Amino acid sequence: MSIAWTAAEALAATGGQLSGPDNWRAAGVSIDSRSVKPGELFVALEGPSFDGHDYIAAALARGAVAALVHRRPSTLAADAPLLLVEDTLAGLTRLGLAGRARSRARFVGVTGSVGKTGSKEALRLALSTQAETYANEGSLNNHWGVPLSLARLPREVPLGVFELGMNHPGELGPLSRMVRPDVALITTIEEAHVEFFDSIEAIADAKAEIFEGMAPSGIAVLNQDNAQYERLAGHARRHGIARILGFGEQSGADIRLLDCKLEAKSSEVSVEILGRRLDYRLGAPGRHWVQNSLGVLGAVAALELDIGLAAGALAALSPPKGRGQRRQISLPGGTLELIDESYNASPAAMRAAFAVLARAEPGPKARRIAVLGDMRELGDQGPALHADLAPAIVAAGIDLVLTCGPLMQFLQAALPASRRGAHAPDSQTLIPAILGELRPGDVLLVKGSLGTKMAPIIEALLRQDEQAKQAAGSRPRAANGR
Repeated sequence: MSIAWTAAEALAATGGQLSGPDNWRAAGVSIDSRSVKPGELFVALEGPSFDGHDYIAAALARGAVAALVHRRPSTLAADAPLLLVEDTLAGLTRLGLAGRARSRARFVGVTGSVGKTGSKEALRLALSTQAETYANEGSLNNHWGVPLSLARLPREVPLGVFELGMNHPGELGPLSRMVRPDVALITTIEEAHVEFFDSIEAIADAKAEIFEGMAPSGIAVLNQDNAQYERLAGHARRHGIARILGFGEQSGADIRLLDCKLEAKSSEVSVEILGRRLDYRLGAPGRHWVQNSLGVLGAVAALELDIGLAAGALAALSPPKGRGQRRQISLPGGTLELIDESYNASPAAMRAAFAVLARAEPGPKARRIAVLGDMRELGDQGPALHADLAPAIVAAGIDLVLTCGPLMQFLQAALPASRRGAHAPDSQTLIPAILGELRPGDVLLVKGSLGTKMAPIIEALLRQDEQAKQAAGSRPRAANGR
């Protein structure tokens, strides 16, 4: 068993107090009693609607070797293996800082308004061709996800990729100071979380907090096609970062897009990287994935690793769950293609998803259908930003749009009548209308903000798939005529 933490190491990192057995050795760190694995250290975090202390016994029963706690539940056995601290989130943060301090890995920090998780996963794939690479899981990119990921960091791994997120000013800087990236990749600056910012320039300023944890020897990789490029570069220089690599279509970009051929399920890309011509296939479709791949290769170049080997790996790239993942859904009489973009949404991400749907190929007499939920955290601009999606939907040749949420009513009103489908106040209520619309050969996009809860729609479609498969399997075979 690979050891993440001994009891003595965890004690020294957190400054806590051991209770019960004090010679345990943890293979990992978990904050969820439902998924904790045998041999892991369970951290009992406390939030506004949950308290991990209520699940310590369950975690230990599932095989956790100990629990990091800030109080002892009265029902817990007296000899339970505990590491007592004043506050479990602070204790987890100290554990993460100690994990970072003992690591000799080189780190890439990834942030941006959109494309963070996709770029992080593409970097994990590209770098893994050359050395063992660790990256935070899913979207563990906030004030508890980053320290948890650092606490899970393998001791000897040579490369690390960390996605860093925020939706308010002042949140990204502390995360960067935890990770201390050698390379910072900022994907792009767009209208996301605008409810909490006065301007898009303020969003850029907040994203530039990623430079706060970097040494002057660090390298910034920035989107030169984005209007905030010079502002971000200025922030980097003020933090003492002298080397900046720009990516995009601009003639002076260090990682310059020469050409790309966008296909329904992939893209062919030609770039020039620091004077070297490179052609590669990108397994994820869409112009936004091409742009993301430029930043990824810029980060590889900043690490002075093999760019050709990294680019070759991108042929195997597929969008993460909820961010463009494709599935075939069985229906009576055939199948449809589902593009699952259910995890999150912003105006820029919506338009990128429409462009992908535009290149999809429905069957005969079938349609391109978009099922859209509200984009959150847009403040007073919300109604206008939803209505403004209508021209992009028409340009993409999307035949039918079904929507849910109060803000999506503004999009419905802006759409041509021929493209308006059902509208419902929430995703759950919209499901019957969606299922009633489906035909074999359709291509269906589902996208909305996390808070709009589009996942139940995906779950309903997966149930439809299972039911159709079961029905097909239970039908009697036709006689063969003999």
